[in-house]
Amino acid sequence: MKKKFKEALENSPIIVAIKDEEGLKKCKTSDSQVVFILYGDICNIPDIVDEVKSAGKLAFVHLDLITGLSAKEIAADFVKRYTKADGIITTKPALIKRAKELSLYTILRLFVIDSMAYENIERQLKACHPDLIEILPALMPKVVRKICRLSSTPVIAGGLVSDKEDVMELLDAGVMSISSTNPGVWFL
Repeated sequence: MKKKFKEALENSPIIVAIKDEEGLKKCKTSDSQVVFILYGDICNIPDIVDEVKSAGKLAFVHLDLITGLSAKEIAADFVKRYTKADGIITTKPALIKRAKELSLYTILRLFVIDSMAYENIERQLKACHPDLIEILPALMPKVVRKICRLSSTPVIAGGLVSDKEDVMELLDAGVMSISSTNPGVWFL
């Protein structure tokens, strides 16, 4: 799976992030092979994942945004047992640890809102060893570049990306890929 995920990002560095049913419909026609699912609840998340997977794409569920899931490790167990998701996204290191135990691919989402958040990145990475980190907001190329140099963990950048210039600056800063909920970015 890790090889397949890396190849998918190399083929298309844009990750489609969907936040509603309209995004789910549109994502199926994008070139992106990776979809971040940022909505749903415990009743419909298996169906959402199935739709993404039936389109031939890798599905990553953002545990923190699924209604009915708690911030406890059991949330990763639920996704593993009841969906065909390839991996999870979360801001919680404990969930990353549990998902890794379950052989799910893991993405730790980090909001770099100030110098304290920036300084905590290394500590969080050592605590849970995610497969990737996602930095938000993305539109800080100077900070993103520093994080890419600091981290041996591959970096995704997301949030507020709106055009090709943003994408190119982030790739130049060293990110592996860019996640976006903006369909205009999906089809660049």
